Amino acid sequence: MEKLVELAEQIADDELRGIVLGFLRDPPSDLDAPALPIGVCPAGAYQHHCYSGGLVEHTLSVVRLCMSLCDIVEEQYGGIVDRDLVLAGAILHDIMKVYCYEETGGGGYRTSEFGGLVDHLSLMIAEMHRRGLPLELVHVIAGHHGDAGATKPKTLEALIVSVADQADSDLNGKLLRAAEYLLRRSGVSRPSLGSAKEALEVVQVKSREGWDGLRRMLDGEN
Repeated sequence: MEKLVELAEQIADDELRGIVLGFLRDPPSDLDAPALPIGVCPAGAYQHHCYSGGLVEHTLSVVRLCMSLCDIVEEQYGGIVDRDLVLAGAILHDIMKVYCYEETGGGGYRTSEFGGLVDHLSLMIAEMHRRGLPLELVHVIAGHHGDAGATKPKTLEALIVSVADQADSDLNGKLLRAAEYLLRRSGVSRPSLGSAKEALEVVQVKSREGWDGLRRMLDGEN
């Protein structure tokens, strides 16, 4: 949370900065549904960042990717990007997921009953309209699912956020699936990974040291 607040404070536009800090410090509390703390909530139940702290990790990664894409668009393509709008959209794009997941009791997470009926994007769009947020920011977040969403990105800022979101989701999800496959091949019946760092370690040990090295690593953990 501290990192998210630090990023939000870098937004130069006073209105946008206040909007983002308002969401982070005073999230919606009048919904008839339980919410996970932002710092605990995963970003998915299975597909990507499906572990404690996954939402913040994903958000921070999307912000960094967005800033790199801004550099490319401006320096390589000669475009002009509203970086404040990109940063605000990147920080807020998944924040309503806190209402969509719940702990399973075994250290994992699943979609909550509420989250199975109303998705995080619909919740966020409704909340943004309720708070009277600028339409340009509403569109950045409404379009962050890219071609898979109901609203396609129609501004440069919305496109940047959607590309960054998809890239980080794919990277994390495929890394988790690769690590889970390697663990199952090594004899772990139900792999459980607590972070992307754990998954990366599994993949890298197998790459450097082969199956024997991976089994040695696993034996050292037992």
